[in-house]
Amino acid sequence: MAKLARRDGAVKQTRQLTDYFYDPKVRGILFQVIVVALISWLVYGAVLNTVNNLEAQGIASGFGFLDRTAGFDISQSLIPYENTMTYARAFWVGLLNTLLVAVLGIVFATTVGFMIGAARLSQNWLIAQLATAYVEILRNLPPLLMLFAVYFGVLKTLPSPRESLALPFSSYLNSRGLYVPAVHWEPGFGVVVASLFVAAMCVIAYWVWARWRHTQTGRQMPILLPSLGVIVGIPLLAFLLMGMPLSFDPPVQGRFNLTGGIALLPELIALLVGLSLYTSAFIAEIVRAGIMGVPTGQREAAAALGLKPGQILWLVVFPQAMRIIIPPLTNQYLNLTKNSSLAVAIGYPDLVSVFAGTVLNQTNQAVEVILITMSVYLVLSLLTSLFMNWFNQRMALVER
Repeated sequence: MAKLARRDGAVKQTRQLTDYFYDPKVRGILFQVIVVALISWLVYGAVLNTVNNLEAQGIASGFGFLDRTAGFDISQSLIPYENTMTYARAFWVGLLNTLLVAVLGIVFATTVGFMIGAARLSQNWLIAQLATAYVEILRNLPPLLMLFAVYFGVLKTLPSPRESLALPFSSYLNSRGLYVPAVHWEPGFGVVVASLFVAAMCVIAYWVWARWRHTQTGRQMPILLPSLGVIVGIPLLAFLLMGMPLSFDPPVQGRFNLTGGIALLPELIALLVGLSLYTSAFIAEIVRAGIMGVPTGQREAAAALGLKPGQILWLVVFPQAMRIIIPPLTNQYLNLTKNSSLAVAIGYPDLVSVFAGTVLNQTNQAVEVILITMSVYLVLSLLTSLFMNWFNQRMALVER
């Protein structure tokens, strides 16, 4: 009897273990642990192999090279930089140049894309066909070819500095870039900046009060004109009271070259124009799809209320279409930011060209440099996604 009891107990325990193993949750956790362990082992092996190879070739690993002198010049820098500064300084110069292209490119591409997307649905046949041709041509060309077309086909064919094209506002355009007046902030301009901040706070407070009043009384207060009056009037008054603390240094055309002002490199112009046009074609299709996704009854109801076509588009259609537009629009912003690395093909000093190019070649710290560069683009993409997801949640419909 004791043997039978022990045997039954063993069988029962085995059955419990079997049932426990075949539990989907337990098996899922077990498989995940195995996968994580396998990936960790592979990563550890790759890191160990890389370190051994670097030691065999006499290449020191680590990030100490960032404190060494760079010894090379950079054609464009948003912060003070000289060739006697460190590689870390060169990294920040390249990063800021990349951010400049990404931010300006997103603004330009979004503006043009929304205009072209709305034009594709225009009742005017010519405007609609021109917008369609714009989209079908630009989005089917490689982005690198777009940069080459703008840089070599347009900018490099401009006249020399001696024969610069005169533009409005004391600006000049030639094969070396666009020369515009330089702005110099004089003492007292900080008061103007502070007044702009105060004006923005006043406008936000007015918006909150107007929304509260509309909720309480149902009366809609004017928003646009009072906001423009405050945001323009207060800084303008401060600017005049402080004696207009702002001066301009326009470029002056000499016998052989231009002096003064600020020169926008042709590489920067080509990169902005090429990437903005290329991305705007995709944004235009996203906008068109978003507009067509709004039910026709919404337009008919707005027209029945007496709204004009322009008012229907901006006050009724676009606010609803944004809920469809924002998610795919995020992908285009990410693509534009990552495509800015193509700047290395035309010599613009972005992060890839300066850090993953010149710095890598001089230091031979390939692993560290590539790791830092990849991390930067990863962080930029994640921050862009977080902001667009937050904006998408703000625009989403809230059920009551």
